[in-house]
Amino acid sequence: MVIPPSMPPPSAAELHLDNLRALKVLGKGAMGTVLLVHDAASDPSASSPFALKLVDKSSAHDATRRARWEISVLGRLTPPSAHPFLPRLLASFETDEFLAWAVPYCPGGDLNVLRHHQNDRVFSPAVIRFYVAEIICALDHLHRCGIAYRDLKPENVLIQQSGHVTLTDFDLSKQLKPRKAKSIHILERREKEAELPQSKPKRNNLTRFVGVFSESKALSLKKAKSARVSPVSRRNKPGGGGGGGGGSFSDDGERSNSFVGTEEYVAPEVVRGEGHEFAVDWWALGVLTYEMLYGATPFRGKNRKETFRNVLAKNPEFIGKRTALTDLIERLLAKDPTMRLGYLRGAAEIKEHEFFRGLRWDLLTEVVLRPPFIPSRDDGGGADDAERLAARAVDVREYFRRSSQPPSIPASPLPSPSRSVSIAEF
Repeated sequence: MVIPPSMPPPSAAELHLDNLRALKVLGKGAMGTVLLVHDAASDPSASSPFALKLVDKSSAHDATRRARWEISVLGRLTPPSAHPFLPRLLASFETDEFLAWAVPYCPGGDLNVLRHHQNDRVFSPAVIRFYVAEIICALDHLHRCGIAYRDLKPENVLIQQSGHVTLTDFDLSKQLKPRKAKSIHILERREKEAELPQSKPKRNNLTRFVGVFSESKALSLKKAKSARVSPVSRRNKPGGGGGGGGGSFSDDGERSNSFVGTEEYVAPEVVRGEGHEFAVDWWALGVLTYEMLYGATPFRGKNRKETFRNVLAKNPEFIGKRTALTDLIERLLAKDPTMRLGYLRGAAEIKEHEFFRGLRWDLLTEVVLRPPFIPSRDDGGGADDAERLAARAVDVREYFRRSSQPPSIPASPLPSPSRSVSIAEF
């Protein structure tokens, strides 16, 4: 049986700020505030709450511009371009004070919080296979729409009520023109490279509980802050452009020259400032998959400079014998984007990797497979919990009039342990 998506709020098409009541604070960041809200007029019992993102228009101009871009991207992810692992824009509106848009609420929290709930704070290969496969499907759909995501990380992978994933935060995404044809010279280079003796990657034979795991706090959800890099145009580069518009063109398609992403997940070509395209998402997928397996990202240094140096020069370290999973990670983390798995044929060549052998991709996108974790109804708010929250709800405008979070609005029970900090430049 196909699992239906969560239902939109009854008044999704006609939301009015005066009718909205804040139930929980789901997140706060440089872009704005995310609240769990309900429409007091059409849903007084708060039985169908949804997430509302709000940006104060008096804040930095860049935040407002990026908010408008995210709304436009979400608007494109509607039928016939909707996808089960991407959010739907339920509604958007603008007042003199705010830009606001509503998306379905994901009660399962994010992938980072879920990982910390596992034994050893890591996922099993079978669980990794499920989540990575769904993320591949989501990225594939975005790329087919001409959108490079550019901010893949655990905190941006949310768990729906159905247990399936959905990506969030599209303010750093970029519209690009895809390549029209395969590059024959790249195929020839790959063939030649495959014939050469492969240098063995550095492997650590210590147990799973030391080494890279020492970087993650065993008894805490906290993760070191990873700086989020806002779009910064590399106009000094040939064919400059980037940031909010433009990019350089070549026979391989359009590329962006902006410096953007979250530092532990930024691809080498972004650090080098040589122009980038959709392959940056496959690099970030490799970093994310490594983190799901080992509990730490592969290139994190003591500071930003060392992290970027590691991204450019360091090979990922693996524990134990080589497996299909570690091979997948290695191929996704190729420093040269043209040699990276997914560069030539996108998701199609990643789906063909041995790690996914036997996976029914058609069933996956029909969301009929049972996820490894399904949020309980309590996580999503049962009837009693909904009534309790509704009784304590606060007018959205009133929330923003107060200088700090009011005690009457409880924080989300699943706070994201990592907050992205926007920085102006590298």
